Amino acid sequence: MIIRPRPHGWQLLYILRGSIVPAVAPKVLAILLLSVAVAALAEFWHPPGIERVSVAPFTLLGLVLSIFLSFRNNACFERWWEGRKLWGQLVYESRSLARLCSALLADDAPRRARICRLAVGFAHALAARLRGRDAALAALPWVDDADHARFGERLNAPDQLLAMIAAELAQPLRAGRLDPILYAQFETRLHAMSSIQAGCERILSTPLPFAYTLLLHRCAWLFCVLLPFGLASSLGWATPVVSAVLAYAFFGLDQLGEEMEEPFGLEANDLPLDALVRTIEIDLLDSLGVQPLPAPLQPHRYLLQ
Repeated sequence: MIIRPRPHGWQLLYILRGSIVPAVAPKVLAILLLSVAVAALAEFWHPPGIERVSVAPFTLLGLVLSIFLSFRNNACFERWWEGRKLWGQLVYESRSLARLCSALLADDAPRRARICRLAVGFAHALAARLRGRDAALAALPWVDDADHARFGERLNAPDQLLAMIAAELAQPLRAGRLDPILYAQFETRLHAMSSIQAGCERILSTPLPFAYTLLLHRCAWLFCVLLPFGLASSLGWATPVVSAVLAYAFFGLDQLGEEMEEPFGLEANDLPLDALVRTIEIDLLDSLGVQPLPAPLQPHRYLLQ
């Protein structure tokens, strides 16, 4: 089981400093400086007409922008959550495959070990593929030395690993040592793992429409730039504080949506693929009786990847 410790107090501030704050700090600082200038202009020079600027239009614009941000962040969270469910399903399918091997291939320990190691290699290869790394290189330590020469010939390394598992299972099937009905149980697991790979690739290759993101960026900037002019006549020197807080909220939510839109990356709010792969590795090696088992990955500075 992967447990990400819940941060408290300064730990939460540390995480925010390492993820959202650096991305939005320049934007918030720009709005703060603009707010100070507008407040000073309203307090010292009293330009004609500034007292007639109403905050009502900004209230309406802020409401619309909030709804827009909510829709976009919900869409991004759905992508993140679907990715997490797919990887949770992969953990389940890997354990099920190992359990079938233990029950149905108990008299063929070498084949059972090869299948479980190839399944671990599949998890490593899929994580590497989703993060833009060399999938074949990531899975190579889990492939038998005799298969090193032909492994990596195909562009899709995770799919080749599933094909190698199927080939391992086809040998006892053809020899009559594995009943076709029992073989179908293995094939169901392989089909599910292939479906998980396709689902992850669908998320990776189908980002949210760029025009949707661009419109949100422009609306957020428009609101935050114009807001000080609407607040200066009524709030005075409190305008920079209110403007900076609202700018942090809108820009921060926008940045959070950007991070969650691509759930397989290495940013603070992305999925901990390496830790999930290590969970699969531990479970399958444990089913083979391997000792000592690798240790679960732990959060580094309260972030788990």
